[in-house]
Amino acid sequence: MAGKRLAPEEGLQLLESHDLAALGGAADAVARRIHPEPYRTYNIDRNINYTNVCIGGCRFCAFSRRPGDPQGYLLDRETLYRKIEETSALGGDQILLQGGMNPELTLPWYEALLADIKRHFPQVNIHGLSPPEIYHISRVSDLAVDVVLERLREAGLGSLPGGGAEILVDRVRKVVSPCKVSAEGWVDVCRRWHRLGGRGSATMMFGHLETLAERIEHLDRLRALQDETGGFTAFIGWSFQPGNTSLEGLRKVGPLEYLKTLAVSRLYLDNFPNIQASWVTQGLKIGQLALRFGANDLGSLMIEENVVAAAGTRFHASHEELRRSIAGAGFSPCRRNVFYELLEEPPGMAMRTL
Repeated sequence: MAGKRLAPEEGLQLLESHDLAALGGAADAVARRIHPEPYRTYNIDRNINYTNVCIGGCRFCAFSRRPGDPQGYLLDRETLYRKIEETSALGGDQILLQGGMNPELTLPWYEALLADIKRHFPQVNIHGLSPPEIYHISRVSDLAVDVVLERLREAGLGSLPGGGAEILVDRVRKVVSPCKVSAEGWVDVCRRWHRLGGRGSATMMFGHLETLAERIEHLDRLRALQDETGGFTAFIGWSFQPGNTSLEGLRKVGPLEYLKTLAVSRLYLDNFPNIQASWVTQGLKIGQLALRFGANDLGSLMIEENVVAAAGTRFHASHEELRRSIAGAGFSPCRRNVFYELLEEPPGMAMRTL
């Protein structure tokens, strides 16, 4: 709270603490220092999964299908365009475009996909292709990551989502996502994107096979890269949903553990301007409470979400419910885009960028 950077052992002590009220109060104080404005933000977008075919072999995923599976799909352009049109009609200016590590799709296919979207919807930002997807495209296309990123940016990629991070510790990754890029590989894709002038988010999926110390190691990697590049717009942490996965026997993380981890994330990530709540995995009431536990953003209206839903967790909210939740937490709701630029004027304030 005094502005001193936490060391890893101090972060671990906080995660081991059971004083949830003190943690929440400290995180709220830090969030209010960084964001003294009387509003909290949200956005409208849609998570479009262009394919569910994936060779990642992730034990936590109930959504993907192996190549050749009759339930595997690849969206046609007509379906894709309809989804984007519906998003625009609801006020969305962005799509979150993610799929899987599909071995049949090479860089020219992705370039054509992005170019087609931008040609039909030039006003829509494509927040797409997570670091593991970028690394996979570079491998199947036999091209350097820098080349892949440059060509995708030219084709229309606007920002890079932080998906596929899970826990940035190779011990954990070898067990839960054995075919994905390593922890350092994930970080390096983000680093290279930031060096090109790109922006993007960072994530953490916790509550499976990691230790508390490994959660801190994950946060420490993110903080170090943000020190280096400053390219992350926000951090989003969410709890693992075990339903319908090969890790189904694990205990599901509850609201108390989620709020504690959220609060510690706000305290540890002192160089991240924004922390996002995860109401999609915890429900809107806990999402609202998260705005007093260090989060300054309620995330997306999430017109469509398939991955968490495949694990049996389905929380829905209307636009008005999202705004009422922010108001109920004591703030004015204000819509923003993926770069945290305000899209409406906050009550009693001049428009500005967060």
